[in-house]
Amino acid sequence: MKPANSSRWLVTAFDFATANHFRVIVLLLLCGLVIFLPGFFNIPAIDRDEARFAQATKQMVETGDFVDIRFQDDVRYKKPVGIYWLQSAAVETASALGLPRAQLRIWIYRIPSLIGAIGAVLLTYWTALAFVTRRGAALAGLMMASCVLLGAEARLAKTDAMLLLTVVATMGAMARVYLSWQRGEDPVHPSWTSPAIFWTALAGGILLKGPLILMFVGLTILTLAILDRSAAWLWRMRPVWGLMWMLVLVLPWFVAIFWRAGDAFFANSIGGDMLSKLAAQESHGAPPGLYFVLFWVTFWPGAALAGMAAPAVWRARREPGAQYLLAWLIPSWIVFELVLTKLPHYVLPLYPAIAILTVGALERRVLSRSWLVRGAAWWFAVPALASVIAIVGAIKLTHQPVFPAWPILAAAMIFGLIAWWMFEDSRAERSLLNGVLAAMFLSIGIYGIVLPSLTTVFPSAEIARALRNVVCVGPKAAAAGFHEPSLVFMTGTDTLLTDGSGAADFLGQGTCRFALVEARSERGFVQRAEAIGLRYNVANRIDGYNISQGRAVSIAIFRSEGTE
Repeated sequence: MKPANSSRWLVTAFDFATANHFRVIVLLLLCGLVIFLPGFFNIPAIDRDEARFAQATKQMVETGDFVDIRFQDDVRYKKPVGIYWLQSAAVETASALGLPRAQLRIWIYRIPSLIGAIGAVLLTYWTALAFVTRRGAALAGLMMASCVLLGAEARLAKTDAMLLLTVVATMGAMARVYLSWQRGEDPVHPSWTSPAIFWTALAGGILLKGPLILMFVGLTILTLAILDRSAAWLWRMRPVWGLMWMLVLVLPWFVAIFWRAGDAFFANSIGGDMLSKLAAQESHGAPPGLYFVLFWVTFWPGAALAGMAAPAVWRARREPGAQYLLAWLIPSWIVFELVLTKLPHYVLPLYPAIAILTVGALERRVLSRSWLVRGAAWWFAVPALASVIAIVGAIKLTHQPVFPAWPILAAAMIFGLIAWWMFEDSRAERSLLNGVLAAMFLSIGIYGIVLPSLTTVFPSAEIARALRNVVCVGPKAAAAGFHEPSLVFMTGTDTLLTDGSGAADFLGQGTCRFALVEARSERGFVQRAEAIGLRYNVANRIDGYNISQGRAVSIAIFRSEGTE
């Protein structure tokens, strides 16, 4: 059977799903769940950012203080409170529903990210409707749902998936007002809907990640004002009432945290976090161009079409729709490329603009027929390379071949191969749909099967499991040499982070205490134990791999037998 014939059912199903808005929403919701849920529940807390966010939220729930943000005794004033409130609401709801040990289940803290990712997919569809047909908007939504980078962020208890939701809502609302002005429409009674969405989403973005969302909006407005030599359309955004509404939403917490901590939050958040990113923060420095290189992986499977659409998009750059989307995309992208600190998720809020621009070129059938067509092979190359890396990595780390993942990953490669083989300008949509199917199988294979099997890269989970099996009541722990945030999240807020000598002292101070000592700190522990006459035994030993530091670890769990 030819690939074109074998994929005819895909087009038929897509025709049915795009017959009306309700069906499209159901399609995008189901595709989002299929892609985002594998591994969502059973991948342990990942160091370091996810575990830090989750632990700070857990302390909010434990203390009942929903103003201050802390990691153990240290303040955590890098981001505003928005994501912590959302995660706290998820934890409190789960606890109220009777879920045991809700505060220790990392997947509950990930629920806001899942909602943010699915909401961003649906809002991409809504935003795209202002530029392309319903069918094209559905394809833009599918591009975002299957996007590699969003798939990762949907499974992490961090700010970025929710931030994406607020950015797309903001930019989609602003697009409707701008395009209405470009068309010369002058309604007698302008709608409040788009301004209300804009200012509310803007407030949400500020509470999630501070002024970053203002950069996306501000650079877009500035670029359009320069190109159009006018910004008169901004008055349709109801700026006076909107600004007051936004301040009503964001000021209460900022006032509360200033009342609690003075200017410490602003000094740490703006000076210590945001401005420090202009330098190579936390060894994440990289030269300009990195995001362009990473794009071809992080936006897969849509990246293959995006490259072919680029020439046509540039030719149409002065058309109102393309101009708006490029104003959303290019200035902020340049800023991110110039900033020294680079992390892949920084450019995620720009991907919906790329998806809509790509679909616009696809609908007009103006995709490049030049050498860029060779990029269709990328639909197959990514699942093939990812499958090989996943299986080889699993064998190296666990000495297990993870056979259950093989047929799933093979299916991903097959659909990627079909997408490549059948590509031509008239069948670009069909190739993209096959690429989305490949992304689904890749997600199930890697996130659902391979990653949960890599127990060695989650030593904190193994340590917490060992401590839960002890026979004493209320075990307390001190860690030496292994201080990852996931350990604090899983073993308890009062876990002491110390050195080998401190762990020995801790062990001698009472019963039901455990010292978690990494091999590099054992010498200090043993010397101090001998000095204070501490008798101890090894309750267990966890061998694993610290992904944050990129090295193997061996952690002994020592238990006191008293003193001589």
